[in-house]
Amino acid sequence: MSSLSNPKFKDKEFLVSHISSIMSFYHPHCIDKEIGGFFQHFRDDGSIYDSKTRHLVSSTRFIFNYSMASIHFNNDEYIGAIRHGIDFLRNHHLNHKTGGYAWILEGSKAKDLTNYCYGLAFVLLAYSSAYKAGVNESRGYIDETFELMERYFWSDEFGLYSDEINSDWSEVFDYRGQNANMHSCEALIAAFEATNQKKYLNRALLIAKNICVRQAEQADGLIWEHYDHNWQIDWLYNKNSPDDLFRPWGFQVGHLTEWAKLLIILERHVDEEWLVPRAQELFDDAIEMGWDEKNYGLYYGFAPNGDVCDKDKYFWVQAESLAAAALLASRIGDDYYWDWYEKIWQFSWSHMIDHKFGAWFRILDPNNNKYDDLKSPAGKVDYHTMGACYEVLSVL
Repeated sequence: MSSLSNPKFKDKEFLVSHISSIMSFYHPHCIDKEIGGFFQHFRDDGSIYDSKTRHLVSSTRFIFNYSMASIHFNNDEYIGAIRHGIDFLRNHHLNHKTGGYAWILEGSKAKDLTNYCYGLAFVLLAYSSAYKAGVNESRGYIDETFELMERYFWSDEFGLYSDEINSDWSEVFDYRGQNANMHSCEALIAAFEATNQKKYLNRALLIAKNICVRQAEQADGLIWEHYDHNWQIDWLYNKNSPDDLFRPWGFQVGHLTEWAKLLIILERHVDEEWLVPRAQELFDDAIEMGWDEKNYGLYYGFAPNGDVCDKDKYFWVQAESLAAAALLASRIGDDYYWDWYEKIWQFSWSHMIDHKFGAWFRILDPNNNKYDDLKSPAGKVDYHTMGACYEVLSVL
């Protein structure tokens, strides 16, 4: 794939060193000591091109990044950064009148107060990760966030969360999405691991079954992204936007493998026979439909008829897929999945990772070339890439 020599991708030292190199791209200059929180918009060379905009997804993912790094590297500076991030989350993103969290801030002023379940999933993940890292004051925030999601987003009828509610909670929008539920599942697993409270695990399992089994029956076993308020597939939603940042049209290769990863993680905690075979099916389908045989790497999305509808290569798709491959390989003991782990890493090492400045490029075209020099626009703080490495470390 490239003249670049490959390290041993299954080597613990490699993974730890790779996480360190990504952290050093962001730390410490991502910490904003004036406004608070973290700078979120970096060019490839690490320079900041927007010092004001704060997106809830990035604000929370940085807390996850620092929490996980604190756990693994025992660095007091990282604990300080977690608290710095939580202070900003609670003093600026959190609306103390409504209990909701601002989706986008301009400096410390709210620009978009819409309540998104996707955003709250990452709030829950942030608090859960911080508590795992020993930031004890975040314990109460875990329950608080879960109760907020229960009160406004949860539907007993469908056993899933709705997606979007206006700023004062008076209007629930009709759109339903699997993505918010997938990340809620991820956050609930983290909440369970942090607190050992079964209610979080039970809720994560219910979401997983309802999306990966019940909803998937509407799409021949695959997982469609978009639904109406009755959780019936909306095949046309964002039809002209296969590259939408949070709601892309098409089957998402990376979401199929991300679910595979989550099902294997769930199976560590619950004895349910369907989890492992379903994880295998989702991973196998994603690879079959999404692998670029010519230039390697995994495409972004494919249409209901199987045609690739977005041939770009996204960093997070590769990261989630290599993590899923490792977890499946470890759980099943099948070299087929280790082979895919190696293959996806080789592609990523050759094309997606910035060996000059650090971290991963965000997106490549079908020929594996960059579109621009924006490494970290909204939402991209390498939580996927470091998170994938931590998951692999957990099974090596």
